[in-house]
Amino acid sequence: MPMDPNVANLRKDYNLQGLNETEINPNPFIQFRQWFEEALSAQLPEPNAMTIASTTPDGIPSARIVLLKEYDERGFVFYTNYNSQKGQELTNNPRAALVFWWAELERQVRICGDVEKIAEIESDKYFYSRPVGSRFGAWASEQSQAIASREILEKNLELIKIKYQDREIPRPPHWGGFRVIPIQIEFWQGRSSRLHDRLLYTRDDYRWDIQRLSP
Repeated sequence: MPMDPNVANLRKDYNLQGLNETEINPNPFIQFRQWFEEALSAQLPEPNAMTIASTTPDGIPSARIVLLKEYDERGFVFYTNYNSQKGQELTNNPRAALVFWWAELERQVRICGDVEKIAEIESDKYFYSRPVGSRFGAWASEQSQAIASREILEKNLELIKIKYQDREIPRPPHWGGFRVIPIQIEFWQGRSSRLHDRLLYTRDDYRWDIQRLSP
């Protein structure tokens, strides 16, 4: 099949703003908060959406989009089924990469680091803050497992609703949070003619070194 010629011609010149060493915060978490708050203020659709990449046991990259739910200087937290593909991959090889893409601001943030499961009490707190339907769904879906039809999923959901009718829905033991603990965080600002600004923070014990990368 020949390539669609329109694909090769798709391009956009970035020129909203720059990113200079003199303007950034020496703490990458504070810098991230500033950019995240600007994404919120710009009313971007799901600014907390991020791609997380893990690896299969044989080293094949595996990526999907999840939602950031918490962040602080300990790292970046999202929630999932621990038995899912990503859950098993992150358990077997606790390293991951994250990517935030805020197209309207011509910005990207890349994060790589180690991964840990968060404390159960933290997972409980978030689970009980979720809508009831989402709590039912955490029980009804064996995430990443093959099923014969949509009807099976819907039947599982109805059975779970009956089981926990008039009862508190507990957090499934296989559901909870992962925290990505950054080793590196890169802030990318689009610039004209593909000469983008890239500033990379690298953790060195208890300090962060900053260097500019060529685009």
